[in-house]
Amino acid sequence: MESQSYGTFRAIDTFLRRLFSTFAHGWPGAGLLLLRMVIAFALVYQVTVTLPTGHSPQSAVIAVLTAIVAILLLVGVWTPITGTLTAPIELRNIFASADNPWMCVLLGALGISIAMIGPGAWSVDARRYGWKRIDPQDR
Repeated sequence: MESQSYGTFRAIDTFLRRLFSTFAHGWPGAGLLLLRMVIAFALVYQVTVTLPTGHSPQSAVIAVLTAIVAILLLVGVWTPITGTLTAPIELRNIFASADNPWMCVLLGALGISIAMIGPGAWSVDARRYGWKRIDPQDR
């Protein structure tokens, strides 16, 4: 059983490494961090506004899923997957008669954009899946 879970982890590792040849450093990396923060805080705000209104259990599950996606985006874990997940969540919010459908469109587009661009150097993805430098020791 462990070999299968390790194989799944290796598949995710290979998938994420192939998506990005580099993780942006410097000002571009800071910009991507800022973009991830804005998306995450907007998603958390959206959850805090919609969750207390007492909707169906399905809405509560979507709110919890949205909060999980926001946290993962904030720290930069599996950014292509979590960024892409924002689009169907926000599409569902539009059809569930959201108060501000244009905010949902904006968050969905930003989520897809961060999924395509990548998380940047200041993320867990960069630490786990980024290119490593190996210095061979002198013999």
